[in-house]
Amino acid sequence: MAKGLSGMLKQAQKMQEQMTKLQDEAAKKTTEATSGGGMVTAVVNGKQQLLSLKLEEDVVDPSDIEMLQDLIIAAVNEAMKRSQEEVAAEMSKLAGGMKIPGLF
Repeated sequence: MAKGLSGMLKQAQKMQEQMTKLQDEAAKKTTEATSGGGMVTAVVNGKQQLLSLKLEEDVVDPSDIEMLQDLIIAAVNEAMKRSQEEVAAEMSKLAGGMKIPGLF
């Protein structure tokens, strides 16, 4: 019984180390998304941090600020969604397809 528990603990520790490494790697990866036909581009990392936001000059119309705001929100949300999906896919590989609450 003790050997089984010891083996499980070692396996859990190894998985924890792999998850930490995966999270560190995810932080270095970037995901990009655009909206408005490429007029707004958002880049986020695996930690869900917005790294850059690019606006094409033609999209800036002082008489239609709401459209610009909507395009920015759409681009950032899509970049975040893609990034989350990539991290979840990597975590799923690590967990062997198991759904572990709180990880993804």
